[in-house]
Amino acid sequence: MDGSTLLTQRTQPKTSAQRSERTPRSGADRAVPTGGRPSRGRSASGRPSNNGRPSRRGPSQSGRSGAGNRPAPAERTLTAPTREPRPPVASFADAGLPATLVSELARRGITTPFAIQAEALPDALAGENLLGRARTGSGKTLGFGLPMLARLAAGDTRTQPGRPRGLVLVPTRELAQQARDVLGPLGRTVRLRVTTVYGGVSISQQIEALRRGADIVVATPGRLTDLYNRGALTLDAIETVVLDEADHMCDLGFLPQVRTLLDLVGPGAQHLLFSATLDKDVEVLVREYLPNPVLVAVEPEAGGEIALARHAFEAADAGERTRLITALAGGLGRTLVFGNTQHGVERLAKQLTQAGVPALPLHGGMSQGARSRTLKAFSDEGARVVVATDVAARGIHVDGVSLVVHAGPALDAKTHQHRCGRTARAGASGTTVIVSVPEERRAVTALLRASGGGAAASGGATGTAGASRVEPLAADDPRIAELVGPSAPRVEYVPGQPLLPPPPAAPNRSRAPRRAPGRGATGGSDGRDSRRDGRRDSRRDVPSQRDGHGERRPRRLTPR
Repeated sequence: MDGSTLLTQRTQPKTSAQRSERTPRSGADRAVPTGGRPSRGRSASGRPSNNGRPSRRGPSQSGRSGAGNRPAPAERTLTAPTREPRPPVASFADAGLPATLVSELARRGITTPFAIQAEALPDALAGENLLGRARTGSGKTLGFGLPMLARLAAGDTRTQPGRPRGLVLVPTRELAQQARDVLGPLGRTVRLRVTTVYGGVSISQQIEALRRGADIVVATPGRLTDLYNRGALTLDAIETVVLDEADHMCDLGFLPQVRTLLDLVGPGAQHLLFSATLDKDVEVLVREYLPNPVLVAVEPEAGGEIALARHAFEAADAGERTRLITALAGGLGRTLVFGNTQHGVERLAKQLTQAGVPALPLHGGMSQGARSRTLKAFSDEGARVVVATDVAARGIHVDGVSLVVHAGPALDAKTHQHRCGRTARAGASGTTVIVSVPEERRAVTALLRASGGGAAASGGATGTAGASRVEPLAADDPRIAELVGPSAPRVEYVPGQPLLPPPPAAPNRSRAPRRAPGRGATGGSDGRDSRRDGRRDSRRDVPSQRDGHGERRPRRLTPR
C-alpha cells in the first residue's frame, strides 16, 4: 500500500457484508503519507475534499452578506432503516450504571437523566449501534459518555500504551475540550483515563499522553490521522466509537478522513452517532457503519413552557445596527453575539468595547491558547460579552447565556438553529435576536421561513415563541430594556488596551550557574580562575566537574 492510500482508499460506501469481512490493519500495515499530510480525497458526492483538510470556506469565513442567499431547509430526511429503542429508564441506577458513577453524578447534582439520556442508556449499555438526536443543551455528551464509561469499566481488558479502547470523534477543538471536561472527572471514578487530541497544540505532548496509556481518546479527525500516521496509536482495540456532531464533520469536509478512521476500528466495535440534526449528510456513515441502528429521537414537547423567545429586528443602516447591538449587549446578563466573518467579529468586538461594553472576540483564526482564554474569561472570570463566528455555534456550553444576538442572518437554517442553542439550555430560558439591515431582509425572511418562524425546529430549544416577521427597531427603543433588563455600567475605553486577557506568565526556569567543585578555596585555583571557569561553563549551562583523581568528567553539552 503506498503512502497516499490511507486517506483515499475509502471513496465508495461498503456494504455491511463487505465490512464484516475485513480485518483491522496492524501497525506493520500502517500507511504513512509523505510529510504526514492528508492526500487528496473525494467526498461521497465525488467533489474534491480540499486535500483531506476541512474547507476554509464556511459560515465563519464567508464574506457574503447573505442578502441574496436563500437558506436551505433545516433538515433533510434520513432514509436509512432504523429500529425502535428499548423503554426509557427513570434513573441512572435503574439503567445499570456502576454505583461509583451514580454517586459521582449525584455529588454533581445530576440525579435524574435528561430525556436523551433516559432513552439512549438502555440500548447503548446493551451494546447496540445507536443514532441519537436531541436539541442542543439536552445532555447528549452524557448520553454517549456514560454507557461508554460503564462498558469499558466493566471489561477485564487492560488498556495498552497507544491502544485506546474508546474513541470520540468531534469536529472542533472546543467540542473536544467540552467532552473532556465532562467525561474526564467521571472517568477517574472508574479508573479510566480520558485524553484529548486536536490541532493547534503540541503534538509531542499528545504522543506522550498516548504512550502513558489512554482508555478513551477524544479527537478531531485531522490530528488523529496525524498521530496514527506517526505510529503513536492504533485503533484495532477500540470497543466503542462515538461520532459527535457528525453532520458538522461532513459540512467541514472531514468525511473522507472519518470513513478511513472508522475502517481502522475493529469489526466488533459499537458505534454511536449523536447530533442535534440527523440528515442526508450523514446517510453514508449510517448505512456503512451503523447497519439497522436503534434510533433515539427526542423531540421538543408540544405545548411546553416557552423557554426561548425569538425576535428579528431591522436597523436603518450598518451604523445603526452597531448601536442597536451595543444596546442589546449592554445588559447585566451574558450575551453571545454571532458574526459571519473573522474580520467582522474583530471589528464588532472593538466597536462594542469602545462604546463601553467590553467584548472579547472568538474565531478560528485565533490561536488555541487565545480561544481557550476567551472561553475561560466568558465562563469563569466575569466577561459578559463574546463576539464569535460559528466556531462557537456548536458544543460550547457556558452556563447563564441569556441572550444570543445574530449580527446579520446565518448562512443556513441549521447554523442558525445551532447558534440559538447556545441559550435556553437544560431547561433555562433565553432570548435570541436577529439584527439585520434592509439589504438582508430577503435572507432573514427566508431564514425565518426555513427554521419554522416561531415554531420549534428540530434540535432547537423546547418551546419557542417569537419572530415570524422582521420589525424595524432603533437603538433607543424602550423595547430593548424589556428584552435585556437593566443596563450594566459602561466601562471607559482605554486606547491601546488589548481585548483579550493576557496569557499566563511562563515559569522562570533559569538557574544560577553552580560553582565547580575542586576550585577556589579547596582546589588549588584562586577565586578569579573560579569565576572565569564558572562563566565559561555557564554558556553551556553545564558545570565543570572533576572526579576524585583530578580528571575532568565527561560533560553533556547542549546547544548554545
